[in-house]
Amino acid sequence: TKDLKIGLEHGDAIGKATQLVRHLGDLPANICTPSYLASVARKIVSKNKSASLKVLNEAQMKKLGMNSLLSVTAGAQEPAKMIIAEFKNGQKSQKPVAVVGKGITFDTGGISLKPSNKMDEMKYDMCGAASVIGTMNAISELNLKTNVIGVIAAAENMPSGTATNPGDVVTTMSKQTVEILNTDAEGRLVLCDALTYISRFKPKHVVDIATLTGAVLVALGKVASGVLSNDEKLTKKLLNSSRISHDYIWELPLWEEFQSELDSNFADIANIGKRYAGTITAACFLSRFTEDYSWAHLDIAGTAWNEGSEKGATGRPVSLLTHFILENAKSL
Repeated sequence: TKDLKIGLEHGDAIGKATQLVRHLGDLPANICTPSYLASVARKIVSKNKSASLKVLNEAQMKKLGMNSLLSVTAGAQEPAKMIIAEFKNGQKSQKPVAVVGKGITFDTGGISLKPSNKMDEMKYDMCGAASVIGTMNAISELNLKTNVIGVIAAAENMPSGTATNPGDVVTTMSKQTVEILNTDAEGRLVLCDALTYISRFKPKHVVDIATLTGAVLVALGKVASGVLSNDEKLTKKLLNSSRISHDYIWELPLWEEFQSELDSNFADIANIGKRYAGTITAACFLSRFTEDYSWAHLDIAGTAWNEGSEKGATGRPVSLLTHFILENAKSL
């Protein structure tokens, strides 16, 4: 009876979180802005005494050296936000698990403008951020005895006279320089600064979630999200949670041989690789900013939303993430 009650509580919390993620993903971009995401996160945090919220504005991000993230929002009127939600209900000595979400609330592609066909679907480019918010909501509702940090890099990617140009070089928070060959490969540009920022919390594991590449659709369709990691043990934990939740993921290689695809003549790294292995080279880019901790990347571009008559956000992978954090809390 006790186990049944716990299972029902977990299922109810995950169900509510999934609905929240779907709702956020379905909202139009004129409502669901970076500021709106911050307000939703604030409401969730305000309900739990163990939680706190910090929202960095563009001036604060500039001071921290987040020029990669700021290059994405350079053409937008809507200000970018870095949203940091901390849930500290575990022991003080316990290292936190961190979930980091891509929150591009609308993606035109910037100067590397996308085709008009299906551009309306680019309101879903914040589903990684939505899954972080949903996961934090489930954790807060269950009041888990664990420490979790949720970070969201939220911005719009718009073309204008102030927008970043292809060929521009920016310096990231980590001091690595990036040649921006394509402004439509913007998710990795906001995530790399968020992944550098998260290191100050000395996390046990970091999982980033992003609608990052169309290439993952070619590889895995809409059934499984791609997972790439620098830690085999973390990958196994995520695969186990995938089996429990039926929120499927599949591992792709992150071999050193792929890194040369990102070579640049003018900077430390280019923001896109060559023609092939787009999902892998995108993760290779992110891996340059995660060498100090255990990290995994979830590419949810194929699984975060449905198309056609079923068009709408799916709520994935909040079930996977919540199960992963539940399992981590059990192992403490």
